[in-house]
Amino acid sequence: MDSLKTILYFSIFRYPLKLEEIHSYNNHTDIDETFNELQYLINEKIVTKIDDFYVYGTDLDSVTKRLKGNLQAKKALIKAKERAKFISKFPYVQSVGVSGSLSKGYFDNDSDIDFFVITKPEKLWICRTLLMLYKKIFLLNSRKYFCINYFVSSCSLEIEEQNRFTATELKTLIPLQGKDVFKQFYNENKWIYDYFSKFTPEINSVEETQKPFFSKTIEFIFDNKIGNKVDNAFKIITLKKWQSKFSYMNQTDFKIALKSTKNISKHHPSNFQKKVIFSLNEKLEEVRQKFNIEIIKEYV
Repeated sequence: MDSLKTILYFSIFRYPLKLEEIHSYNNHTDIDETFNELQYLINEKIVTKIDDFYVYGTDLDSVTKRLKGNLQAKKALIKAKERAKFISKFPYVQSVGVSGSLSKGYFDNDSDIDFFVITKPEKLWICRTLLMLYKKIFLLNSRKYFCINYFVSSCSLEIEEQNRFTATELKTLIPLQGKDVFKQFYNENKWIYDYFSKFTPEINSVEETQKPFFSKTIEFIFDNKIGNKVDNAFKIITLKKWQSKFSYMNQTDFKIALKSTKNISKHHPSNFQKKVIFSLNEKLEEVRQKFNIEIIKEYV
């Protein structure tokens, strides 16, 4: 019941899917297998088909919501590409991609443009600090079109939390800058095929980053042991700030939602990953009780 699990997952976001989209998330080789599975779900009144969309339950308004969000996403993606190119010019940035709701083709008034940034080794925290300073000073700390909340170093590309949430984020990630490093990134995260066997990264149109003279100069100045110490100092300062600001979080949640290592920086204080997995498991339990269908639950 891969198709049902996919529909349930996206129903958390009130985002109904089409046949081809559902097929891309399951492990059926033939799309007719997916179609037959969906027909069974319709006949059992577990899923409803509205035009080309498959909806769990009676949330019929979710189709209209998706269509409106798809239209706004086309405009937002143009802006995201411009911002990604700008971000790629900062010192130590090697690759930039778009994640979050926009990467799935949805954007509304409450959405942010989320960027996934890959940096040079040993300089992640210098890179992050420079980008954050730009956001605070020139964008007045607005994250609407400049949400930079996930950084990894190119020497540590494998994502540690390997679950359906992170697999979905990797599958839908839109690489925009830094083609060669993104090739390495996908090569280091082949575990995604355990979830989505038909996944094929789309990186042919990804541009290579071009650094201006100013960025090259900063990289040259800090490309030494002093630069490594500065990078570590920024990490310590940021971590202490987060520990104080989010002291209410337990240690386990903090380490996942606000991971701060030499090669990783995450700023997800809402721990969205955990909430989504929890919501999915609630829906799986609901299906078990209502329709006597047992589907394996997911874990963070």
